Amino acid sequence: MRVFPSPSYLVDLIDQELGPSDWMVVSQDMIDRFADLTGDRQWIHVEPVRAAIEAPGGVTIAHGFLMLSLLPPLQDQLYRIEKVDHALNYGSDRLRFVSSTPAGSRIRLLQKIVKVNPLPNHGFRVFFHSTIEIEDSDRPALVVDTIALIFEAVAAT
Repeated sequence: MRVFPSPSYLVDLIDQELGPSDWMVVSQDMIDRFADLTGDRQWIHVEPVRAAIEAPGGVTIAHGFLMLSLLPPLQDQLYRIEKVDHALNYGSDRLRFVSSTPAGSRIRLLQKIVKVNPLPNHGFRVFFHSTIEIEDSDRPALVVDTIALIFEAVAAT
C-alpha cells in the first residue's frame, strides 16, 4: 500500500497505475447478502441449483452493482491519504459491466488517477479510471470512471 502525506500529492500520480489490489473472492454468501440488502433476488444471482441447469456457465453470477460497491474496499488496499478532513463520492461516468462475475470468482482492482482539479477550501476533485479484473478472464467485470471530492485537513490558525 502506498501512503501519501496529503491529497495534494495526488497531482503527482496522474496516469500512474495504482494496484493491483489483492484478489478477493466473490462468494455466493456475499451475493446472497447483497441480494437481501437490495431486494434484487433474481434467480441468476441467488439460486445455484437453477443456475446449474439454466445459466450460461452453470453458476450464479454477482450483481453488477455488487461489483461496483466493492470499489471502496479494494481501493483501500491500494493507497491511503493522510491529512484528509473528509472525502465524498461525487459521481460516476462511463460505467460498463463488461463481463459477468461467476460466484466463487476472484477479482482485483486496477486504478489510475486521470485528473486532479483544485477546489476552494483545500479541496480536490479527483477523477479515477477503475477496472475490476476477474482472475483467468480476458474481460474485466467492470470498467468505470469515478469522481471523488477530497478535502485536506488543515491546522487551525
